Amino acid sequence: MLVKEIMTTSVKVASTTDPVRDIATVMCFNKISGVPVVDAQQKLIGMISEKDILHAMFPTLQDVMENPTPPDFEKLEREYRDVVTLKVGDLMTTVLYVADPDMPVLKAASIMFRNRIRRIPVAKNGVLLGIISIGDVHKAMFRENLTHQG
Repeated sequence: MLVKEIMTTSVKVASTTDPVRDIATVMCFNKISGVPVVDAQQKLIGMISEKDILHAMFPTLQDVMENPTPPDFEKLEREYRDVVTLKVGDLMTTVLYVADPDMPVLKAASIMFRNRIRRIPVAKNGVLLGIISIGDVHKAMFRENLTHQG
């Protein structure tokens, strides 16, 4: 089974200049945890996830070293409003793991497991074609192996 057979092709995307608030809204309303970031030619340049957004609220290691008192988590929660005023380009991940559409599904799954990520974009020559998640892999394996009585 190949990635192109199970990938989602109607992918919600972001650009580096989109407000994080807009992308967070897309993620919440569409029940997705991350979206690819593309340029004007649909070239894949990053990913933005719920984890990236929430991570931005926490102090850096340097902050902790300079002020070793425990963070005020109530205050951090209120700072979410500040985080969502940033641009996607401020928070996105640029180290990407990408699946090729002709890659075996389990090879794509192994990339996700090995790197502890739940989804990877599918691209050819840098152009975004789709996205595949751990859930997509599981559903495809279930359909292939448990719904066909042989």
